[in-house]
Amino acid sequence: MCRNEFNPGTFHRTCGKIIVDHKMGDGFLDRKVKAACVSVISNSFLTIGKLVVGLMMGSVSVISEAVHSGMDLVAALIAFFAVRKAAQPADAKHRYGHGKFENVAGIIEALLIIGAAMIIIWQAANKFFTATPVEALGLGALIMGFSAGVNLAVSQYLFKVARETGSPALEADAWHLRTDVYTSAGVLGGIGAMHLTGWQFWDPLTAVVIAVLIGKAGFKLIADSGASILDVKLPEPEEEAIRAAVTQYGSEFVEFHALRTRKSGSERHIDLHLVMPRHSSLDNVHGLCDRIEDAITDAVPKANVLIHVEPCDEKCEHCVKREECEVE
Repeated sequence: MCRNEFNPGTFHRTCGKIIVDHKMGDGFLDRKVKAACVSVISNSFLTIGKLVVGLMMGSVSVISEAVHSGMDLVAALIAFFAVRKAAQPADAKHRYGHGKFENVAGIIEALLIIGAAMIIIWQAANKFFTATPVEALGLGALIMGFSAGVNLAVSQYLFKVARETGSPALEADAWHLRTDVYTSAGVLGGIGAMHLTGWQFWDPLTAVVIAVLIGKAGFKLIADSGASILDVKLPEPEEEAIRAAVTQYGSEFVEFHALRTRKSGSERHIDLHLVMPRHSSLDNVHGLCDRIEDAITDAVPKANVLIHVEPCDEKCEHCVKREECEVE
């Protein structure tokens, strides 16, 4: 679906790849929703299990892990709704699509992580001054080990789907669970230390370490999602791939410049200026833009490309098309 507009000396070409991607992306949507559902189910069971065991043990570190898993559950629900909303095609109100709903979801998930870290630190601080014996260490070790194994498997799955579909919401959810793996391992180590030494301070100390790890992950997620909302350019390897895709047709145009890139959810928005010899026909320019756009979308997934074509300035000394140019 293309729209061509012609003005004297200027040719604009905009192709609706974003619409085509949505129509052809039902498989991506199904995979993203399925991954989000897996995360919701696993976090539901882990949150309940950790909370019950933590209350039985009287362990603030295990209860803090239940709080963390509860935040993971909320994050998974947010990711579920975000991927469905982001998959909706562009409309009259959202001309560039709904991809940034995933970025907003990533920031909300990050704020939940930071909130959970603050709650855990508050609980641990109370525990330092009002020591309570921790019981049923074996049961605590069992639930922490089981939690780490489940979250490792689920986070691996979410990372895989996030990479293949370019979903920031699923990537944020995956980081939630991967952080949970590390913190579960930390609680397991704290339980082991209490068992070996009998020192109860290992429990709140482990909880504080967990909170620091959680908070660090939260700030990283805010930075990553905020970059897309603030229209930070695509990573340099992706821009290099775009330049390579354009320059493979370098013998057919004079030069290109003003390359601009940004990301919205899982979609990339790319625009550039292409300088053509003045004698070029509209059909030839249109065909070249088609080939360049196809090369870019092959190199960078889910790309929405806008090419602005300009006539040359008739300075022909270094022009690649000077031998066949009608100006001379």
